[in-house]
Amino acid sequence: MHTKHIKNGNVYLGVAIVMMIILFISSSQTYEKQSQIALLEKILKNQPFKDALSGISFTYGGSEVSIEASGYFKFVEFFIRKGAHFFTYFILGGSFYLGLFPRIKSIWLTGLVSWLAATGYAGLDEFHQMVTGGRTPLFQDVMLDSIGALTACVIAMVFVAFSGRKKRRKR
Repeated sequence: MHTKHIKNGNVYLGVAIVMMIILFISSSQTYEKQSQIALLEKILKNQPFKDALSGISFTYGGSEVSIEASGYFKFVEFFIRKGAHFFTYFILGGSFYLGLFPRIKSIWLTGLVSWLAATGYAGLDEFHQMVTGGRTPLFQDVMLDSIGALTACVIAMVFVAFSGRKKRRKR
C-alpha cells in the first residue's frame, strides 16, 4: 500500500509545519491588519455581480451575511476569508495524511489521525484568536476548517487506496 509518490512523508510533514506556522502568524494579526477591503475596492470598483449577489443572505456565527448588512466589499471579503479557512486546512489535513501514512500504514487510521490533528489545530487556532485582540473566534470556523481537512483526507485516502490497488495488479 505504500506508494512511491509518498516516499517517507517528510516533505509533507514539512508542508504541514509550514502551514501551521502561517496559520499561527495569521491568527496573531488583528482583523484590521488582515483586511483586504481597500484592495477589493480597487480591483472590484465596478462591483461586478452585485445585483446577483444582493439576493444572498444567511446567518454565520450569529451575524447576518449579506450585501445589505455589511456592504459589497465586506460581503466579498467574507467569502475570500472563509475560502482561505477551507483551503488552508485542506492543505494541512492532506499534508498530515501524506506525511503520516508511511508511518501508520493504515488508510483509515491515518485518515482519522490526520483529520483529528487538523481539527484540533483549528480549535487551538480559534483559541489563539480569542486571546488576540481585535479577533472574533468562531466555532463555525473550526467546523469549516474541519471540513476542509476532512475533504483532503478523503481524497488522499482514495488516492492511496487506488495507488495500492494499481500496484498490486502490476505484480
